[in-house]
Amino acid sequence: MSIAIGQKAPNFNLPDQDKNMVSLEGLKGKNIVLLFFPAAFSGNCTKEMCQMRDELSFFNGLNASVYGISVDMIFSLAKFKETNALTFPLLSDFNKETIAAYDVRLESFVVGLKGVAKRASFVIDKEGIVRFAEVLPNPGDYPSFDEIKKALEVLK
Repeated sequence: MSIAIGQKAPNFNLPDQDKNMVSLEGLKGKNIVLLFFPAAFSGNCTKEMCQMRDELSFFNGLNASVYGISVDMIFSLAKFKETNALTFPLLSDFNKETIAAYDVRLESFVVGLKGVAKRASFVIDKEGIVRFAEVLPNPGDYPSFDEIKKALEVLK
């Protein structure tokens, strides 16, 4: 079932690239941007995460914390973060529970790989309510950073 604007966001409890557990419940009181992406080190995913890195001060200025989420292992995410000098946490949904809860599971990726995250973005307010949702059907599509910013500007 798709996540609708105005509904409570599903909680998650995921490890970041440094093995720290992060839960949505533990982030209450902050505006959150979740960026689901198919695979570390792939072309568009690298481009998306690097754009977020380059614009992070803008998002921080809107009182938003940003998290990237993929099904990659924490070790891969740590190397991806280091290689690209990313300055926000990357969360591993290796068990694919969060992509199921957010209904962003991509059934078929490249060369027959199954069950990675769709490219999707969510803005969640301080109370845990979804204020923006964009789920892209094609992993080659690119998220609307301008729409994410607009959603956050309303919340500041």
